[in-house]
Amino acid sequence: MTTFRLNGQEVTVRAAPDTPLMWVIRDELGLTGTKFGCGIGLCGACTLHVAGRSTRSCITPVGDVAGGEVTTIEGLDPEGQHPLQLAWIAHQVPQCGYCQSGQIMKAATLLKDYPAPTDADITAVMAGNLCRCMTYLRIRAAIKTAAAAMAERAENG
Repeated sequence: MTTFRLNGQEVTVRAAPDTPLMWVIRDELGLTGTKFGCGIGLCGACTLHVAGRSTRSCITPVGDVAGGEVTTIEGLDPEGQHPLQLAWIAHQVPQCGYCQSGQIMKAATLLKDYPAPTDADITAVMAGNLCRCMTYLRIRAAIKTAAAAMAERAENG
């Protein structure tokens, strides 16, 4: 059994310690926002946060997060009001939408590290998250919009 905090709530699962975190989150805990893409950590569809850092959950054993903090797209903002989520809607980023939760979770850590990201910052950090629909220009625009909203929020307290 493995115990960790998921989206602020303590959970205990019976999965073997080497079970990929993504399958535990989806199949045992019922949170389906984290998507299966490639299964080898290359596409980014399964990206979530472990201890506040973007992590590929398809290659992260659940045993590795014992006692830790995991945040999925459902926990980024339970009301769907995170500046990135709002910017994604405003810029109509998703087409098929499959990769978008992973994109948003990666972008959230990008904005922690680079609150006012340049195009080069966005390209470098987001490069490993793939979008088959090629919405990269809208993703970039949404990240910049979210960064501006977060800066304004911080400025206004």
